[in-house]
Amino acid sequence: MEFSRETILNWILFTPLVGAVVALFIPREAKAAHRWWANLVMLAGFVASLPLVSWYDKTEAGFQFVFKRPWIPSFNIEYHLGIDGISYLLIMMTTVLGFIAVLSSWAFIQERVKEYYIMFMILQTGMLGVFMALDFVLFYAFWEVMLVPMYFIIGVWGHEQKLYAAIKFFLYTLFGSVLLLLGILAMWYYNGHVLGNPQTFDITKLMQLNLPLEWQKWIFWAFFVAFAIKVPMVPFHTWLPDAHVEAPTAGSVI
Repeated sequence: MEFSRETILNWILFTPLVGAVVALFIPREAKAAHRWWANLVMLAGFVASLPLVSWYDKTEAGFQFVFKRPWIPSFNIEYHLGIDGISYLLIMMTTVLGFIAVLSSWAFIQERVKEYYIMFMILQTGMLGVFMALDFVLFYAFWEVMLVPMYFIIGVWGHEQKLYAAIKFFLYTLFGSVLLLLGILAMWYYNGHVLGNPQTFDITKLMQLNLPLEWQKWIFWAFFVAFAIKVPMVPFHTWLPDAHVEAPTAGSVI
């Protein structure tokens, strides 16, 4: 794939995922190799994001570096990426912190080293995808991808009460995921079945819907509670102290 403005988001997004796939073929006993490989992959992801600093036009409104391809044509679901000023900053922060978090795990993680670094690279892809996705199905897929590796990072490599913290984290965020999915489906249904528009999960198009006030209220609360749990905000924050205390340092940072 050519490294260009159009493809840069794909390079940033899939660098850690490809790194995780390659790590599958590195022998489990080669702990040093896994440490070196994971650190190189995360460093490569950070380096791949650096062109955004000069390429991103801060004077231009809307989404940039847009990349769109058909994904599931029967439902008009697209592989659609793009970033704005907020997601640009979050992507840069994620690539920096991801590299630092993996580097900080060098001496701390001694058991199941292979699995740990694979989980972390998958988690990195999920986080980056959330900030890039411009299709709601793609966004939701990346949102859920974050849940599984973080559960294992807390539950396997955490401290004394790690299993309790991991299950609590999983149940809270699963509830938020259900609300998020309901909000997405409500917007999709109103656009396609009430207004009669072509079916789409395109975020940029669904953002322009002129919804009735009652629909706005229910969809707002579905999204609000889902994000409030993930952030987390009071009173949906009680999973966070347990997760922070029990997670390994790198997991707590992320």
